Amino acid sequence: MAKKGHRVQVILECTEAKGEGRPASRYSTTKNKQNSPTRMEIKKYNPFLRRHTVHKEIK
Repeated sequence: MAKKGHRVQVILECTEAKGEGRPASRYSTTKNKQNSPTRMEIKKYNPFLRRHTVHKEIK
């Protein structure tokens, strides 16, 4: 029987696109909940805005 890991799948959504009225880009990734219990915040490319923006984890 396989063990359940601490790794969970999360969705990252652009924060700057909401303010500009553009569609928000979303990325999915995994994180280890034990090592990083807070919400992730990463700079990723937003194709709608054509630049790198801050993407935060959503629930």
